[in-house]
Amino acid sequence: MREPLRNKIIEVCDDKISKKGVTVGLSFYAFFANKNDNPDLLMEAASWWIKKHKLNHFEKAVKIKEMVENRV
Repeated sequence: MREPLRNKIIEVCDDKISKKGVTVGLSFYAFFANKNDNPDLLMEAASWWIKKHKLNHFEKAVKIKEMVENRV
């Protein structure tokens, strides 16, 4: 995973956790605007989420942040 995506995921997870608590869930779509302005980055996130880790559509933000920080 490229560093810009890694940083964006951590930033979004921190924001969601601070606003909604440690039980908040999110999908990989949470890291993107409601428009497809960067399809390569979207596909990178989708591949990491779905293909590599076989995660559910919604996962806890704390879990995703930990995985990204630990470069899993």
